[in-house]
Amino acid sequence: MSPFSRVLSTFFALIIVLFFLINTTTISTSFFTYTSVFSHFLATFHGKNNHHYSFNDQTDQPNLSLRRSTWRNPFIAFKGINDISPSSVFTKKNISRAISPDIAKCGPVELPPNAITLPYCCPILPSPLKIIDFKEFAKPNAPLRVRKPIHLLDDEYMAKLEKGIAIMKSLPENDPRNNIQQAKVHCVYCNGGYPQKPPFQNLKIDIHRSWLFYPFHRWYIYFFERILGNLIGDPNFAVPYWSWDSIEGMQMPKYFANPNSSLYHHLRDPRHLPPYIVDLNYHVNAESTTQDQQVKYNLAFMYKQMVLADTKEVFMGGVYRHGDQAQPAIGSVELAPHNTVHKWVGRADLPSQEDMGTFYTAARDPIFYPHHSNLDRLWGIWTSLDGGRKDYRDDQDWLDSEFFFYDENLNLVRVNIRDSLDTKKLGYVYEEVELPWLNASPKPSRSKLQRQEKKASLLASSQDPMTTTITKFPLVLDSKVSVVVNRPKKLRSKLEKEREEEVLVMEIVDLHSDKDVKFDVHVDDDEEMLSGPDKAEFVGTFTSVPHGRHKSKTKYLVAISKVLEILEAEEDENIVVTLAPIVGKGLVSIGSIMVEYIPK
Repeated sequence: MSPFSRVLSTFFALIIVLFFLINTTTISTSFFTYTSVFSHFLATFHGKNNHHYSFNDQTDQPNLSLRRSTWRNPFIAFKGINDISPSSVFTKKNISRAISPDIAKCGPVELPPNAITLPYCCPILPSPLKIIDFKEFAKPNAPLRVRKPIHLLDDEYMAKLEKGIAIMKSLPENDPRNNIQQAKVHCVYCNGGYPQKPPFQNLKIDIHRSWLFYPFHRWYIYFFERILGNLIGDPNFAVPYWSWDSIEGMQMPKYFANPNSSLYHHLRDPRHLPPYIVDLNYHVNAESTTQDQQVKYNLAFMYKQMVLADTKEVFMGGVYRHGDQAQPAIGSVELAPHNTVHKWVGRADLPSQEDMGTFYTAARDPIFYPHHSNLDRLWGIWTSLDGGRKDYRDDQDWLDSEFFFYDENLNLVRVNIRDSLDTKKLGYVYEEVELPWLNASPKPSRSKLQRQEKKASLLASSQDPMTTTITKFPLVLDSKVSVVVNRPKKLRSKLEKEREEEVLVMEIVDLHSDKDVKFDVHVDDDEEMLSGPDKAEFVGTFTSVPHGRHKSKTKYLVAISKVLEILEAEEDENIVVTLAPIVGKGLVSIGSIMVEYIPK
């Protein structure tokens, strides 16, 4: 070895020794998290500081500040962070695994291809960083804000919303109440801008396709409402809701179609202006139908997504804890009408149907807020069905999960899910309208005998003229396909059905989340002429909003207990599940399809 090589080896050995001597934080489990003076030095030397930044909406350029966050230490390779699993870290059952974003480590978000903005969504942070905990519950005798359906409001009330949005748009770009800054809050939580806290800082947080979906958006609309009310000088102002689930509300509200209004947005599908009826099962290639037929489809579709989805897992989405991968399972209404209305409003001729049609820009459109006000209302309605349905409120990790929002006084506020469960404590309620979908139970498209004959024919052959019956997974969904799925239990008693929901569980192992994907799911249907959304055989639809991740995994759950009753198939040992790709053929793979029984 040459003298130079010996000197170089000695130098690097000293660096490693100094690194372990100077480290200020070690965790003696199967991993280490490093924060040290030395790592700050290396970060400076290599120019790899993680800066906080705001975003210039006019120039699409980041505005960097010099507030530095810890750079990941280069020696982390000694024990890779990817080797860490929740089971190796959380060895005690009483350790909290509640999700909480590391807001000081915000970074560029993941955008779909051909995005129309740069990936800088990090909200502005105060300097010095000061966070207050939420404590502003409504006083017991204080008047409640009443969120009303837009179609029942007069011009005077809507003028207040119009004024508030106009003021938000006029605020300085670096004001957290500015409409673009408000939109960034949605972007950063929905497109992976925040990492989880150590030791899982390599995992990005995404509030979609999980149990975080409803409570996050409840808090988001809550603070938006407070900011808007403060700006117009009316603390009792409530954000109205777009009641697309009621017959009178099944079109874009006229106030949002006026080009001279602050509620107007140029990036919307011009084909869907009023009086065009919204399609709650929409896709970009959807064929037009009559208004009466569309209303019928919508009501039956709402019945399936709300009434039949009677477990928390099916309606609210999957469990998502600290250390878990994002997007565990998506809830019924989040899939549709949430996703479908987003895409119905967005421009179909843009790559990701911006603005409403993709999460990174959705909240730039003022109609986003009445849309999500309605979704918040539907969450409350769902919990009241059947005398009271169970959500996740017996799970401490769900209750303790945290988010951060600015209030009307520019305070950065930390909130948790626990404090969001009673809207009256937050100072608001909803004015209800009729729910015609409650009585829109779908009917079968054909008789029991016809279904049995078709099913027997399909089971007797390995191939059908119009589709393929398969048993091997994973399955790339590039064409219509049917799968025979066994039912572990048949002819369940009334008590058994009251205790457990029979659920069709589809494991999605490879989803191109940066693309528009939609497939419909049918049970014991005629593959040559599949039923529409108003029929019982049509049990659900999976539809994705371009999300930024190139590929992802999730689960799709469909409740089928009532469906099997309607189809008179409760005694069958198996069902035939048909998957029909509508948009994005070949962009999703199914890892398995099975029946499970989930407690209600």
